Amino acid sequence: MTLAVDLQGPADATPLVLVHGFTQNSRCWGPAFETLREHYALRAVDAPGHGRSPAEHDAAAFPDAALLVGDVGGRGTYVGYSMGGRLCLRLACERPDLVERLVLIGATPGLRDAGERAARRRADAALADRLEAIGLPAFLDEWLALPLFAGLPPEAQARRERLTNRVDGVAASLRHCGTGNQDPLWDRLGALTMPVLLIVGEHDAKFRAVADEVCATCPAATAAVVPGAGHSAHLEQPHRSLVVLQQWLHRYPTGSVEQPT
Repeated sequence: MTLAVDLQGPADATPLVLVHGFTQNSRCWGPAFETLREHYALRAVDAPGHGRSPAEHDAAAFPDAALLVGDVGGRGTYVGYSMGGRLCLRLACERPDLVERLVLIGATPGLRDAGERAARRRADAALADRLEAIGLPAFLDEWLALPLFAGLPPEAQARRERLTNRVDGVAASLRHCGTGNQDPLWDRLGALTMPVLLIVGEHDAKFRAVADEVCATCPAATAAVVPGAGHSAHLEQPHRSLVVLQQWLHRYPTGSVEQPT
């Protein structure tokens, strides 16, 4: 068994592999991204612990989860949001033969400091305990009320889709695939040769700073700031984010050797 994946669009078109964030699944990309299926072969993956992916992969530790995503995504352009961005970035470092282009939305290469990673692991373990104690509906209430998602309107939260996830799967994702369990990838960014786009929201100061630092470290990377958006730029400002993505895809077509400037 392998990860679940939704296939949409012309089978012979350029493949775009979409990898969602924590508590989401393959059906949480919003209506604007559905327009991409007119021109691309979309492969929307259910990450370990989410959606319809089998329970046998719930405890897939980083980087195994990234490699599982690559197994079902195949060769193509990878678009990852937050947790999904971390998985896609790891895949690009481990299997650059699979990642022709890389798009990261509100994602980080990880925590450099070992003490910070240990603290994050403890925090995520406590959060997993909390999830198991109160159940998924109440946990989503608390999760979506965090300041990180203050700009995300109710209609873009995909709450109904998130509620199809399993408690044990989401808890396992916290314990095994959180940022604290990720080896930092900062030292490997300079070796990336595929075009890289970092999409960040105007009001997401933390991840704008991360994007600037990635671009200073990785010659293949460029950043785009989406006006009026926070951490979930593609959901808060879907049409603006889609324009940014499509313009970049057209600028760096598959097989392009041109590097961002």
